[in-house]
Amino acid sequence: MALSHVIPSGHTLRRLREAAGLTQKALAEKAGLSQALISRIEKGTVDPRLSTLRKIIDAISSSGQEAAFVSDVMQSPVASVDESQTVREAVELMRRHDFSQLPVLRNDFPVGSIQESTLLKRLTRVRDVRAVFELPVREVMEEAFPMVPPSLTVEEAAYMLSRGTPALIVMDKSRMLGIVTKIDTILTALRGQQPSRQVSEEEASN
Repeated sequence: MALSHVIPSGHTLRRLREAAGLTQKALAEKAGLSQALISRIEKGTVDPRLSTLRKIIDAISSSGQEAAFVSDVMQSPVASVDESQTVREAVELMRRHDFSQLPVLRNDFPVGSIQESTLLKRLTRVRDVRAVFELPVREVMEEAFPMVPPSLTVEEAAYMLSRGTPALIVMDKSRMLGIVTKIDTILTALRGQQPSRQVSEEEASN
């Protein structure tokens, strides 16, 4: 994935750095930049030049380990909501973590999902918007995200996500290990580990 086609945010760069096991100081040294600048970029208080972004990405890529399985790229622990919590609590959690969807749990097991797009549709169809936010999540949730084993390859995960699945839940029997979203596979590609499977435009649109 070419850098010219992806302008990562400060939040994305921080996740990328952490995934490579680098501190801000180590990244600054490898990229030939100041730690203060790295910190400001990650906080979003400064817009770096493209040449600066390239230095950062190159430094991170040279430190990254090749990720073959979803267990290498998943986010853990998983931010989630219980089905009994309110929609307001779910929205606040999504806002806090900058997520567009969350798994919904019952007794710590995934039973559904709540997504921004679904909530938006619901809000445009009711008169009392405030009442929606006080509903329990179970009344607005959608079906659970597909559950996959930790041995699923990143290539297979990228293909599933390209078909419209918002996220994948990584499970070890009945235990939830992590979650993989589109950004996780995009970050993998950004680190020079782009999945080899080519998804055609026709497949991606179905």
